Amino acid sequence: MARKKIKIDNTMCIGCGACVGTYPDDIQFNADGLAEPITGEGEEEAVEVCPVGAISVEE
Repeated sequence: MARKKIKIDNTMCIGCGACVGTYPDDIQFNADGLAEPITGEGEEEAVEVCPVGAISVEE
């Protein structure tokens, strides 16, 4: 699995937890219950688990 710089668009995030449950070392919930990267890096495959497309990989 490739680690990349990931970004989460909180205007799209619905707080479903799919990303947090699948990648708990990379993504957490913020105070508003929305996902945010812990370190700014994560598994590239995290993009695929988001049902609304809020996760993207920065090249």
